[in-house]
Amino acid sequence: MSVIGKPFAFIVVAGAIAIAALTMTRRDEPAKIDPAGILTTAEAMEAATAADWRDVDPENTVYMELGSGRVVMELASGFAPNHVENLRTLIRQKHFDNSSVVRSQENYVAQWSNTDEAADLGKAKPNLDPEWEMDWESDLPFLELEDGDVYASIAGISSGFPVAGNKAKSRIWLTHCYGMLGVGRGDTLDSGNSAELYVVTGHAPRHLDKNVTLIGRVIEGMSHLTTLPRGTGPLGFYETEDQYVPISTIRLATDVPETDRSKLQIMRTDTKAYANFVQARRYRKESWFDAPTGRIELCNVPIPVRVKQQQ
Repeated sequence: MSVIGKPFAFIVVAGAIAIAALTMTRRDEPAKIDPAGILTTAEAMEAATAADWRDVDPENTVYMELGSGRVVMELASGFAPNHVENLRTLIRQKHFDNSSVVRSQENYVAQWSNTDEAADLGKAKPNLDPEWEMDWESDLPFLELEDGDVYASIAGISSGFPVAGNKAKSRIWLTHCYGMLGVGRGDTLDSGNSAELYVVTGHAPRHLDKNVTLIGRVIEGMSHLTTLPRGTGPLGFYETEDQYVPISTIRLATDVPETDRSKLQIMRTDTKAYANFVQARRYRKESWFDAPTGRIELCNVPIPVRVKQQQ
């Protein structure tokens, strides 16, 4: 048996190597498509009509005013309703007025909070159960990416946010892509309450998915966060108070005079126009590209934002 077993084992191993090599070769090859059916990014944007864009709901829009300018965030109230409501309560109590950015970690996150340890949460709840994932409702708008995902069995875009999920278990969750807004917490699962927030400013830390509650994303003004001085303390925290970056105010758009609101629209992600836009980004038909790729990763799928057009 030992004489027969060795050649047999060699054949099995050699066969496995050959299959793996073939698989890798196939993965390296761009998908075969009909180029006539693919638009460029510019063409996809131009083809979108007024109906393919939506106004941002003022009740789900947050303005953070820094010395360098305004950061606009859209809240994902459908995914984390309790944390969003707690944040609204804190904002309306002016909890964040004269607060500070206390952390800016290279290629990771910018984080802010009220640095007054005696600050009262008022009517806001001090502890909330995590809202890391939710039931996958049958009518949930969802554009699935055919490209797959390393961290989940399925990934795509829902209601203007990057999501991943497990349809077999009927679960879906927001993902830590660039620009996403999350709630800081301690070691206990219910220690987050939206009084400490962060934005992903670097390469997507997807290992945080389903470990921290995400409540929205930045839709304008990311440059005000990505250009912050980097903290020199552990995890990018600023070491002294004089390094803190002051925040003037944080307000809900609905509480700001209409004349002072940012007039923004987001491309609807449940439309054929957006599906065409994603295809354009996947295949890169522009003349500059020599390799069309034929794939796209969840956190590299843009969700276009524009200044609202005059009617």
